[in-house]
Amino acid sequence: MITVNKQDENTFQVMVEEGDSKSTHTVTLDDQYHKKLSGNIISKEELIKKSFEFLLEREPKESIMSGFNLKVINKFFPEFESFISMEH
Repeated sequence: MITVNKQDENTFQVMVEEGDSKSTHTVTLDDQYHKKLSGNIISKEELIKKSFEFLLEREPKESIMSGFNLKVINKFFPEFESFISMEH
């Protein structure tokens, strides 16, 4: 299960739970990147949740950085932006 909690306008705490195991991540997402990926059609929280679903299909939660800007996903997974843009 993926839980996203807003800390401030651009910072979110993400908890990933799988069975008895969980990981916590701090993710930043600015308004411009949010608009670029979602067209402001979905909330920042929903975009981050979809981004974690994308990541978890490609790597275990333990491999996801504990703190990062959402933009860095595209550096590791070049298909990220087109995948996310097609999801909503």
